[in-house]
Amino acid sequence: MPRIALGLAYDGAPWMGWQTQPHRQTVQDTLEAALAAFAGRPQATVCAGRTDTGVHAVQQVVHLDTDIVRPEQAWVRGVNAHLPPSVAVRWARTVGDDFHARFSARSRSYVYLLVEDPVRPPAWAGRAGWSFRPLDEAAMRRGAACLRGEHDFSSFRSSQCQAASPVRTLHQLDIERRGRFVIFTLRANAFLHHMVRNIVGALVYVGQGRQPPEWMPALLAERDRRRAAPTFAPDGLYLTAVGYPPECGLPPTDATSEVREMR
Repeated sequence: MPRIALGLAYDGAPWMGWQTQPHRQTVQDTLEAALAAFAGRPQATVCAGRTDTGVHAVQQVVHLDTDIVRPEQAWVRGVNAHLPPSVAVRWARTVGDDFHARFSARSRSYVYLLVEDPVRPPAWAGRAGWSFRPLDEAAMRRGAACLRGEHDFSSFRSSQCQAASPVRTLHQLDIERRGRFVIFTLRANAFLHHMVRNIVGALVYVGQGRQPPEWMPALLAERDRRRAAPTFAPDGLYLTAVGYPPECGLPPTDATSEVREMR
């Protein structure tokens, strides 16, 4: 049975996350309904990484096994004809049966967009996080330095996280300012539930002067979620890349720069 990989983009604001739910208001339910309409029968999907309510994706990757034979471009246009404006298939590829959207992935990248503004910016509602207090990005960079590399990220892990281990390798954590926007770019082998939003929440505390940069390594060492800042809003979080070995034969899947330019 052929295996098809799809590159997916979606605005997370209208949806209750990726994973299927009884109320059917999820991206997975919506995609699978569109696939069924296109293929004429149910089509189950597996994604590279489940996103939460309100979280966006510019390069989500999913796969499905199907006996439907169509040209790759037909999967794009045909499925998109049955999707709402907030969800779109960007590309399709026929892959080997050893490809797995989740387990073949070697890295995931996220960008968090945050607006610094004394007044809540309506134009960015659902599209960016917000801090009404000024942020010191230099202090946040100093605090973030300890997080790069392999660590136990229990202090940044949701209490509902089902991962077998809290150890992850954070390859990249960059913070930059572009006008009133502060942009966080993170890349890891994998992320724990709420890990990005919890890291951003802690760094915002540092940027606002509520905690010193030295609080971050102490927080990491404590491995206690109760000691950290609240989970930050999902609005500004974008899944921008899923990294696979070249032999998987997928098109480039890194849209990080695309999101970083959204200002």
